[in-house]
Amino acid sequence: MINRSLRHCFIYTFRLAFVTIRAICIFNNWFNTMVTSFVILIFGLAGLVWSADKFVYGAAALAKNFGVPTLIVGLTVVAMGSSAPEMMVSASAALAGKTDTAIGNAVGSNITNILLVLGITALLRPLSVSSSTLKREIPLVLIISLATWYIFSDNYFSYPEAIALLIGFVVFIFGLIIISLRAKNNNDPFVNEACDEVPDNVPTKKAVFWLIVGLILLPVSSHFLVGSAVDIAKFFGLSDLVIGLTIIAIGTSLPELAASVAGVLKNEDDLALGNIVGSNIFNILAVLPLAGIINPSIIDPSIANRDVLIMIAATLALIVMSLNFRGAQRINRVEGGLLLSAFLIYQGYIFSQIG
Repeated sequence: MINRSLRHCFIYTFRLAFVTIRAICIFNNWFNTMVTSFVILIFGLAGLVWSADKFVYGAAALAKNFGVPTLIVGLTVVAMGSSAPEMMVSASAALAGKTDTAIGNAVGSNITNILLVLGITALLRPLSVSSSTLKREIPLVLIISLATWYIFSDNYFSYPEAIALLIGFVVFIFGLIIISLRAKNNNDPFVNEACDEVPDNVPTKKAVFWLIVGLILLPVSSHFLVGSAVDIAKFFGLSDLVIGLTIIAIGTSLPELAASVAGVLKNEDDLALGNIVGSNIFNILAVLPLAGIINPSIIDPSIANRDVLIMIAATLALIVMSLNFRGAQRINRVEGGLLLSAFLIYQGYIFSQIG
């Protein structure tokens, strides 16, 4: 009887040890996989931001050396620089068949730019709005946001719709350049600050070198960033859309955050706000079309029913705050706090819907 009890005890102990060891192995595999994915995500994001900066630096310097007017370089190459990460990530995601991630990146970046980036920037110091260019472009963001909702309302993003947005981008760029060139008084602070960002006296060989470095590292970094983000999303049960709206959108908006904070600390309010407004226009007209051109497909209904509506609401808030009728055209700290709070509520709501 005692031997039988000892035998059962030994069997149960062995089983418990086996289960424990197996659980430890599973945990170790999970831990190692997640750590690896997060490390790749961080390095991919850092490489993406750094290579985008070098690409823009090289491209702008090379264009300047070939005689392209500073105004045109500043309003095109330099202005598009902060949206370069979004463009590469959306292209990589679309090529991988993750259209929802590509769209979520563009829409989520616009929401992040207004609610998070502008919120933090206004909390640091109230922003005044004095640029006539910004006063024209801010309402434009609302118009193209409404057009985006209409395009996504049937839950399908088609090739013709993507081409239409891309044509809108070309028209916008040409219109912006023509208006700026025809302006009798070119003292618009936003235009002047954009031109000041164009690198000067850069040797052509150096410009070409950084341009090539950016061209090589941009797609490589975006590939690893998207791959690691998808792995993390799968493990935690996140959808392709949610991963684009959260981790990737926040990550690719870091250049806008850095540029806006730097601008406001240097008392260049129009540059700080211009980075956000310009980036949002480029995200819709230049980044978003990549998903429809590369991989036209059915999209998550939440995009039109929730996220684009949030983007439109955020844009309306930006218009009310920056083009208000109270006399002083400025975004104060209280309004910045409201924007930041809205961002946290939005992110919390998205994650509350998981599962």
